[in-house]
Amino acid sequence: MPAGGRPTVRSRRLGAALKRYRLAARLDQPHAAEVIAAHQTRVSRIETGHVIARPIEIRAMLKAYGVEDSEVREKLEALAKQSKRRGWWLEHAAHLRPDYLDHIALEDDATYIREWQPVLVPGLLQTPAYAEAVISAGPNYVPQDVITQLVRVRQSRQAKIEENGASYTAIVWEAAVAHPLVGVEIHREQLAAILEIGKRKNVTVQVLPFSGGALAASTSAFSSFSFDSEPVVEAVTLENLRGTSVLEAPEDLTAYANMYDLLRSAALAPDESARLLRDILRSTKED
Repeated sequence: MPAGGRPTVRSRRLGAALKRYRLAARLDQPHAAEVIAAHQTRVSRIETGHVIARPIEIRAMLKAYGVEDSEVREKLEALAKQSKRRGWWLEHAAHLRPDYLDHIALEDDATYIREWQPVLVPGLLQTPAYAEAVISAGPNYVPQDVITQLVRVRQSRQAKIEENGASYTAIVWEAAVAHPLVGVEIHREQLAAILEIGKRKNVTVQVLPFSGGALAASTSAFSSFSFDSEPVVEAVTLENLRGTSVLEAPEDLTAYANMYDLLRSAALAPDESARLLRDILRSTKED
């Protein structure tokens, strides 16, 4: 059973992968159950992430499914081990929604992270002061001690994109950086932080200009994640009024990968984006 008594994104990813290979081999769950000498219920619970497959079960299933690639086996066995590992974020679980925990787990495992934000500076780029300001301004009352915890979590998440960390690309609409939603000094500090973080080799920041028109309104904020050496989208999270939704269906992943490509093509190049950010920073100083 995954830690916490419910399927985690890691155990669901493992189960979904095993299910894809089983379906590709045109085998049913009863057949898979015979392969691992278990009841069909166990196969079903493995594929839904409620139970974590043991390494010996993973090897037996993949062999029966005709999957001989050792890298696939090693990847799934590693994912099984990770599914049992207690992430640092669970220390803050009392103050975090389960869906936010799922987002952090995806982020923590990712090799490539892509974000689109039309309204706010992305969380992985936020300064502590900016994070506190936007959390405090939310529609629901949040006690100060909880705000402090949430800001700390946001800072901990940012370790993922330190130099030589995950490859990270953020696209933000010009409105998110041109019009302060927080105090001017906090806004200035935030712009300076984006420019500094954008110098990292693994970080790319692009601004979608106002001239991008209706494209900015075509979709709300979302993040996409890849977990291998190639940036193939394997999970997407969407922000909404009720929290964060995780998408893993192939058709959804394709749709959001295509949308991100459209946004990136319409956005200013990284050097042009940095120039725009510097211009905005200078204009706030003059004001």
